[in-house]
Amino acid sequence: MPPLNLLIKPSSGMCSLNCTYCFYHDLMSKREVPSYGFMSDEISGILIQKALTYASGQCSFGFQGGEPTMIGLDFYRKFVELVKKHNHKNLEISYFIQTNGYLLSEEWVRFLAENHFLIGISLDGTIHTHNRYRKNYDGKDSFAQVMDTIELCNRYKAEYNILTVVNKATAMSVRKVYQFYRRKDFRYLQFIPCLDPIGKEKGKEEYSLLPEEYGRFLCELFNLWHDDYCHGRLISIRNFDNYLGILRGYPPEACDMRGQCSIQHVVEADGSVYPCDFYVLDQWKLGNIREEEFGDFAAKERAEEFIALSRNQDAECRNCRYFNLCRGGCRRVREETGQGRNYFCQSYKMFFDHALERMMKM
Repeated sequence: MPPLNLLIKPSSGMCSLNCTYCFYHDLMSKREVPSYGFMSDEISGILIQKALTYASGQCSFGFQGGEPTMIGLDFYRKFVELVKKHNHKNLEISYFIQTNGYLLSEEWVRFLAENHFLIGISLDGTIHTHNRYRKNYDGKDSFAQVMDTIELCNRYKAEYNILTVVNKATAMSVRKVYQFYRRKDFRYLQFIPCLDPIGKEKGKEEYSLLPEEYGRFLCELFNLWHDDYCHGRLISIRNFDNYLGILRGYPPEACDMRGQCSIQHVVEADGSVYPCDFYVLDQWKLGNIREEEFGDFAAKERAEEFIALSRNQDAECRNCRYFNLCRGGCRRVREETGQGRNYFCQSYKMFFDHALERMMKM
């Protein structure tokens, strides 16, 4: 049996923030059951036992949402204890949680640090860019509370990285965002391009990220990052790290750089399993962990169809001089054009024209 990596949604799509561009809120609106509520102790127990029985060597439990902390800290206390109880094969266990960082208490952060959770904190740059689209349901800003959580992480020496959504506001402020992160000594960064709602014309939302804007963002971000590298200050930016790895002959760690999808085992709060976080939709449901084993899901005809569709790339894409680095990008972003070509194709060409020579030297 292989190692097993799970992405669990214990609070389904429920969230304490009402971010303007939230892709999961868009997905929920397109399901027969928008929210599956909170995960029960019964389902989490079944999930843990079946995961630890199936996995070999290593098992990773990731938690995302919505906002995964909304279910409460007791859920995680029980979860960790059950993993310890049922880990009869002495698997290497790892935990990570992706949180909006809003209103996390000292008790929360202490628990996450003591149990070695890697914490992904969503932060969209400076106070101005972050508060533009990341407000609560009362329309109040969230930046100050997220920074309080980061200070708690520093105090308890919790491992964390920063995840930033590249939308129109952050793309236009890349220098200010990067310099702010550098002042705060954030060393592990991820930048994820913002997605428009499924089925809507692209580029028409207030927050929409246009291909040329994203291309300029990547070029300027690389300049800032490369300058730090040349001066001995090493900052991890996930997609740049992956490009360097590919140039060295390693497989990419990020799924959107592999050229085709894999089955990620996304588990909703009711135990339903899906192939990818971008496709937690009724038509792509693979089954439920109550009735089936983890070895069953990837072998299903629907899973094979999901992977096969991700190979849909046009001939021009495959013949591009940058294909071995780009590999067509994320299937979800390719489907937005209806042509098998990445919506941000222009962005990546701008970036590789600008940065590839320096990446080769690195």
